[in-house]
Amino acid sequence: MMQVCLNGSRTAADGVAVPLTPESMADSAAEAVAAGATDIHVHPKTPCGRDTLSPRVLAPVLSAIRARVPVPVGVTTGAWAEPGPAARLERIRDWTVPPDHASVNWHEPGAEETAALLMELGVGVEAGIWSGTDGAERFALSPLGPKVLRVLAEVTDTDPQAAVSSARALLSAIGTAHGRPVLLHGEDGGAWPVLRLAGRLGLATRIGLEDVVVLPDGARARSNAELVAAGLAEYGASRAGVTRDRPVRPSGGNP
Repeated sequence: MMQVCLNGSRTAADGVAVPLTPESMADSAAEAVAAGATDIHVHPKTPCGRDTLSPRVLAPVLSAIRARVPVPVGVTTGAWAEPGPAARLERIRDWTVPPDHASVNWHEPGAEETAALLMELGVGVEAGIWSGTDGAERFALSPLGPKVLRVLAEVTDTDPQAAVSSARALLSAIGTAHGRPVLLHGEDGGAWPVLRLAGRLGLATRIGLEDVVVLPDGARARSNAELVAAGLAEYGASRAGVTRDRPVRPSGGNP
């Protein structure tokens, strides 16, 4: 599975390619699916560009994307979009147009309650397990573990030279993942090395402007579709055992 992460916490400051409105998210999603993406992860935005769980924002975003693509669409429930665990649950209860799935970061306060509510509402849960947190340990003890849609193994190490080692350590900490599928991905400088590792291991992965704003050769990406096309090529080559050596250039932006 190649998931496209359309925008994440990035803003207009990260470039015009980052989709921020329902219409631009739908356009970007359609282009990415045409390029080979099979699943979508998006951060709905307020008019001022802030991530939100507001039903008034989610509904037009999800409706616009679904009108253009036939693949599942998921959203974030990250604490930055609604800091208070109780308020987060209230927002989710008020959703009028639910997503197909939603990511829940297991190291954040209220993760278990958020995941339980999503499951109750029929929304698939991506268990976000971040490197550098106690998410893996918490998830291993969670009674909800066997019920999640998949595990989202997120490598937060942005050093291209260290990200692969961090990814292997994270996968080791996740272990059997309660028997659920694992999607492995990195961010910024670690995005492409971790995607190639996912290819070598045969794991699902993702790519998009949330995770990285440059192509494997360091050139600025012009769209999510361009990243997806490059991601599929890199994944296929890694799966086939082809080595691609490229110069590493620094990249900026928010994960």
